[in-house]
Amino acid sequence: MQTNTPSRSTIRLTRRGRLALVATGAVVAGTAVAVPLLIMRDDGAPRPTTLVIPEGRRASQVYTAIDKALELPAGTAKKSVAKARLELPDEAEGNPEGYLFPATYPLGEKTTPEKLLSRMVDTANKKFNGAPVAAGAQRNAMNVYQAVTVASIVQAEASTKADMGKVARVIFNRLERGMPLQMDSTVNYALGRSTLRTTAPDTKVDSPYNSYERMGLPPTPIDNPGEDAMRAAINPSPGDWLYFVTVEPGDTRFTADREEHRRNVAEAGARQRKSGERPEK
Repeated sequence: MQTNTPSRSTIRLTRRGRLALVATGAVVAGTAVAVPLLIMRDDGAPRPTTLVIPEGRRASQVYTAIDKALELPAGTAKKSVAKARLELPDEAEGNPEGYLFPATYPLGEKTTPEKLLSRMVDTANKKFNGAPVAAGAQRNAMNVYQAVTVASIVQAEASTKADMGKVARVIFNRLERGMPLQMDSTVNYALGRSTLRTTAPDTKVDSPYNSYERMGLPPTPIDNPGEDAMRAAINPSPGDWLYFVTVEPGDTRFTADREEHRRNVAEAGARQRKSGERPEK
């Protein structure tokens, strides 16, 4: 069984990055279509009555969406976190990343950022603190907060719902073997961006979220995962996979063999070049 970590200059564990700007009342890929009713503001312009938070959005994106929906100055929602008295796990140390649960939230005349954030965290606690999640986390030698962290990586890395369980298994297999996760999504989080390409210099960033340089899970979730990702995190698919790469949309290949992964990466690069895209390095 392969237990060595391949050279970063030649091996990319993943392809990832989701450009995501949260929009109210938008049709969001991978989520149900939400078409909010509209009410009229004093100036006669329509105002949305719901706010849609899709799976996988970062806390920073959720704050921006709240400010936009409530027509508040940029940064208002983020500043509201401290006074919202959110019921977060002790491990979170006041950081709601991972617990701003993706769903559709009503917007009333008296809705405030504090109320919205509290509702999101309360929803997450209802979803995550039940017996099934706790038992699933325990089976994988984790606590619930660590399970949410795994789910956040799965949410960012999996191209499809069908791949989520396999991505979760790669994470656990690497942790069990003492290998760095080498997830591009964590590097993107460290750099505050979303991209399909992560360069060798990117993987040297000095950050606790750099899973190329740091062992184990990142210190917090890297986005706000949905229920499918959470189910995958506590019930990973059986398999010995250590690597995966998306060769083309709909074709993500998982393997435990380093050389097979090299060939998959080479094929992915060739297809990208043929289509005029710049291949990952």
